[in-house]
Amino acid sequence: MQQIFRRLFKQHFGKPPASILAIEGDGSSRSMYRLVGDGYETAIAVSGPDPEENRAFISYTRDFRSVGLPVPEIYGVDEEAGVYLEEDLGDTTLFDALSHARQTEGGDFPASMIPRYQRVLEVLPRFQVEGGKAVDYSVAYPRGAFDRQSILWDLNYFKYHFLKLAHIPFNEGRLEKDFKRLATFLLGADTRHFLYRDFQSRNIMLRDGEPWFIDYQGGRRGALQYDVASLLYDPKAAIPEWLREQLLEHYLDALEQYLPVDRERFREHFRGYVFVRIMQAMGAYGYRGFFERKPRFLQSVPPAIRNIERLLETGFIPVQLPELRAVFERIVTSRTLRRTPVKVPPGLTVQVGSFSYKNGYPEDSGGHGGGFVFDCRALHNPGRYAEYAGLCGCDEPVAKFLEEVPEVEDFWKHVRGLVDNQVNTYLTRGFTSLSVYFGCTGGQHRSVYFAERLARHLRRKFPQVNVVLSHREETRWPARQAAAEAATVDAATAAAPGAEARAAG
Repeated sequence: MQQIFRRLFKQHFGKPPASILAIEGDGSSRSMYRLVGDGYETAIAVSGPDPEENRAFISYTRDFRSVGLPVPEIYGVDEEAGVYLEEDLGDTTLFDALSHARQTEGGDFPASMIPRYQRVLEVLPRFQVEGGKAVDYSVAYPRGAFDRQSILWDLNYFKYHFLKLAHIPFNEGRLEKDFKRLATFLLGADTRHFLYRDFQSRNIMLRDGEPWFIDYQGGRRGALQYDVASLLYDPKAAIPEWLREQLLEHYLDALEQYLPVDRERFREHFRGYVFVRIMQAMGAYGYRGFFERKPRFLQSVPPAIRNIERLLETGFIPVQLPELRAVFERIVTSRTLRRTPVKVPPGLTVQVGSFSYKNGYPEDSGGHGGGFVFDCRALHNPGRYAEYAGLCGCDEPVAKFLEEVPEVEDFWKHVRGLVDNQVNTYLTRGFTSLSVYFGCTGGQHRSVYFAERLARHLRRKFPQVNVVLSHREETRWPARQAAAEAATVDAATAAAPGAEARAAG
């Protein structure tokens, strides 16, 4: 795969990249990498396993650029391999900027972020109207329109992946009837324009203060209300109600530059699309959190519930949906769901550990696939010598042995440089989890030594970081096994009949 990245980079820039760095996953099945040239040329390489999704993104991007919309340029494509190279828009998303502003400014909502959200909402109608006229909907994935079938898919996604997995009771027959009524109501809106589908703060990049847009490959023809609902009711953004109202008005002012707007009718359907968007997102949280056991997704559930609660307090939808309303009321009154399911320490946690390749790779405890795995098997192995066989990498004789091997220090310098850089970046961007694992043949000497050394280094250099150290194979080390066996024998002897009398004698 990296050979394809290098070839596409060279075709565009005239020379191969000097480095290829993995980028933290976004919850999808795509893999992304930043390619950097020796003259600091950069590009993002994307490997996507779904050819239809790739085709939609590439086609939409070229169509959007043809009408001057701020999306990344496509530098090169290898359709057969499922790889494309695109313009690097930097590291700062709208959500990153919002998180940073909250830390520095505090308050209900950072004042510095309001103009940025207003600017985003000024550009959105251009995507919906101008972009909607330019794109080729024949490549839309998985459907060409957010029609009745698409709406029902989202509603059932919510039913099966959130309601059932969260054990929220409901009458399936009555809920299905409500879903059909809701779909009919929603399709009464103007559905002739481009629907971005995932228009939220993590899919908007900020470059030189201006918004640029990514991840619109799920776009299709649909209603204008859906995307503005996605942005304003993004659970983790936690936009206060008074500001939502102002921003919605700002969006409608911008939209009127492109077509006439019946504001009262728009708002009626807007509430319906807010609920649909919340339900779609909660289905995703349930699938990723309850089913795939990635707890970070469940952290979005309490703020999503607060959004539902506010909507119920200010009125529902102008259509009779008794079972759906009852379901929402059960969710809102659930103490379990309103609690954040995982206690996450403030700031960044770095999981450092050792393992044996014989027993496979370690599990991703952070839930996002981010971090490093370093292979120590090319280094000289102390375990080959009898005097070290019963020891481990945390014992001084093993450490001295390894530190006298020249390539060990070279290996350490590269590891330290990569991890320090990543920790600095994660701290700047407000990320909360990074994993660094070392593997060797037995998971006892070399990998343990480096895990211990890195943990000490990180605790000393980054005192604000929570470092968690673990050795997966510890119970299999000979010394630990012998100690456990001895303890078992001692316990059995102590429990045997007459043991107390023998001990007293």
